Amino acid sequence: MEYKDTLNLPKTDFPMKGNLPNREPEILKKWHDNAIYKKNLEQSKNKKKYILHDGPPYANGDIHIGHAVNKILKDFIIKSKIMSGFHVPFIPGWDCHGLPIELQVEKKYGKSKFRDNPKAFISACRTFAEKQITKQKDDFIRLGIFGDWDNPYSSMDKDVESEIVSSLAKMIENNHIYYGSKPVHWCIESSSALAEAEVEYKDIISSAVCVNFKILNTRNLSSYKSMNNELTYSPIGLRNTFYNFI
Repeated sequence: MEYKDTLNLPKTDFPMKGNLPNREPEILKKWHDNAIYKKNLEQSKNKKKYILHDGPPYANGDIHIGHAVNKILKDFIIKSKIMSGFHVPFIPGWDCHGLPIELQVEKKYGKSKFRDNPKAFISACRTFAEKQITKQKDDFIRLGIFGDWDNPYSSMDKDVESEIVSSLAKMIENNHIYYGSKPVHWCIESSSALAEAEVEYKDIISSAVCVNFKILNTRNLSSYKSMNNELTYSPIGLRNTFYNFI
């Protein structure tokens, strides 16, 4: 008698060995052939619609655990809404603008390659993003994520860019946009503007102090009258001191 025959284990039809390299292609093919998501969209087209607003990932490299957590959690919502009787069209997309892609292209080719040819740099970024979209899409499908993977969008699609400009025009037309001035953070190294969320300031220890001095007699200090509650600097007295005359 063999030892395994003495164990009280359930009897199953599936093999004990995972054999993933061979099994995964079979599973993916079954998912593709069954087309469960497409069939559900067709069957639920007259039901109440539910739209998941998904912040698209950057097309700047292979997916990692952050992508997996993000997509899987959102897929929970999609599938739960489907099971609750909603019509849930989900069109996956990719963000193809900004520094993440540009930095990867610079890392691959070097900064000097496109220094005098910005159009070639843009073309290289577009080509790089297209390759990453294909790779990421295949990996998201392998995770079992529901979506219209045959018709995804990217922010660099011409029709998407056109819709963005049209939407901006409507916002201006409806007076939702105002004109003003604000500082724009510029990265000298990347030669690009930075979002405020991307700017980090290093904490420093300084010997400078701020001191308030109340002016008792302003008759002979007419030049200071317009400086009420304004911050100014004086070299007298304490070193590295900012004086606030009140």
